[in-house]
Amino acid sequence: MNTLYYGDNLSILREHIPGESVDLVYLDPPFNSSRSYNVLFRDESGHEADAQIAAFEDTWHWNAATEKAYYELVTLGEARVSGMISALRQSIGTNQMMAYLVMMAARLVELHRVLKPTGSLYLHCDPTAGHYLKIVLDTIFGPRFFRNEVIWKRSSAHSDTKQGAKQAGRIHDLLFFYTKSDDWTWNGVCTAYSEVYVKQFYRHVEPGTGRRFRVDNLTAAKPGGDTSYEWRVKRPVGSTGAWQADLHEEYRDPKPDWEYKGVPPYMGRFWAYSYGNMVEYAKQGRIYYSESGMPNYKRYLDEMPGVPLQDIWDDIPPISGGAVERLGYPTQKPLALLERIISASSNPGDLVLDPFCGCGTAIAAAQKLGRQWIGIDITHLSIALMKYRLKGMFGLVEKRDYAVIGEPQDLPSAHQLAQENRYQFQWWALSLVKARPVGSPSPQPLSREGRGARSEGKKGRDKGIDGVIAFIDDASGQARRILVQVKSGHVKSSDLRDLHGTIDREGAAMGVFLTLDNPTRDMEAEAAAAGLYHSPGWDRDYPKLQILTIADLLNGAEVKMPPAAVTFKQAERVGSEGKVKQEGLF
Repeated sequence: MNTLYYGDNLSILREHIPGESVDLVYLDPPFNSSRSYNVLFRDESGHEADAQIAAFEDTWHWNAATEKAYYELVTLGEARVSGMISALRQSIGTNQMMAYLVMMAARLVELHRVLKPTGSLYLHCDPTAGHYLKIVLDTIFGPRFFRNEVIWKRSSAHSDTKQGAKQAGRIHDLLFFYTKSDDWTWNGVCTAYSEVYVKQFYRHVEPGTGRRFRVDNLTAAKPGGDTSYEWRVKRPVGSTGAWQADLHEEYRDPKPDWEYKGVPPYMGRFWAYSYGNMVEYAKQGRIYYSESGMPNYKRYLDEMPGVPLQDIWDDIPPISGGAVERLGYPTQKPLALLERIISASSNPGDLVLDPFCGCGTAIAAAQKLGRQWIGIDITHLSIALMKYRLKGMFGLVEKRDYAVIGEPQDLPSAHQLAQENRYQFQWWALSLVKARPVGSPSPQPLSREGRGARSEGKKGRDKGIDGVIAFIDDASGQARRILVQVKSGHVKSSDLRDLHGTIDREGAAMGVFLTLDNPTRDMEAEAAAAGLYHSPGWDRDYPKLQILTIADLLNGAEVKMPPAAVTFKQAERVGSEGKVKQEGLF
């Protein structure tokens, strides 16, 4: 079954993914070179202010887990991996960049293990660490299995010269393409011809159909059967128009109002096709005649596959602010980019793995193209986004259409998550009611060992609110809001009074209080005292302030609200016929 895993991808790869079971791996590990390059090389002694490092929540740090991974690679890894990683540490030093490479090396060893012999791997990165990562990949996969360094133009020109930039604009990402062996899956992918190319080479337009075509020579240098005949053409006497084929097999009775001409192969050349084939081409209208009557073959633009895929991709734009597929995830990649990779390096029914799946673009592309998939991420925010996306695009439902492993399934595991990481608990709890997190919390943790981000983000004027559910309730089309607050312990009646006040202050329709602990009688009384929200669209009343425990939600409880929820930005919907439709995620 298609599966989403929550947790550290290293342990999940080791414990859950069998060797040689995956056809294609795509990974886009957290890294962002737009931030200060030098900070990645700072010493981990802690001299710099914490405020400086707080901006780097998606980077990796040298800590006990990193040291352990390094020790395992040096002492237990293959000799070439051991030598490579120790040499890098000696060269780079003990800093964030080295921590990144150590943790990536450990994962790439496992990804190489799970790939089938015919499998491929694409690593998405940027030039900040690309040169180091290629050394790691060459060591683990072998230099002979390096296939391409693909350049993807991820943004338009950077006009920051006026701001003092003294360098060329950085506008591309890298895709390192490796295979497990010399026998790998590859499906030829073609890209569209450029407008300049079309105008230069497909300059002819067929009258009546409007189809563009170019002409191709119908002669050959060597004979090959019936290729030395004379091709007869005709046109009305006195005409300066185009010639056409004279397909009469007998020429004893030519018509006086037509002129006839025999066109033999010229200058020692022969026809490239037999007489019978030439007759068929003429009947199909696929022959174009020059002024001299020389026949040429028509090659239509709409029948050409395009340009075979090259290693510079500038035809897939980044996701713009107003794009339909944009979900607000900071590192989201275009669906077309992943569709190209998956189409080229896998077949329908193959298994695609993304160990850093974020908002799930690789998973969505795999589902759309009929592949099986496995997605892994270490934040509940990402798992929630993928659930919403799978439902919004394909109508997929958890447990029925795919499995989720690693999320709390009962109250004890929910308590454990809250104790380990309150931000992960908050994101998971919000996903149970399909609420959008407030304050744009960083979707990547501070490290890949399960610790959460240092900051949940600025909450703006909705301070104290963890999530929002939106719905449309009348003909105006304006969204109304339900404010959501999550508490993992120490709840009291004043929490409900504060939430009630925030609802009124913010002009929200309702509020939902999610709690791990059971509410007190005073809390229930405060919720009841808030009154009701009357829905004009449905002519029904709903509790203005609702308390839902995690136990309630695990048992199937839902927010009482009008059904027209539009919590997350609309995403493209893929219908049964494969076409994209724009619909809400819920």
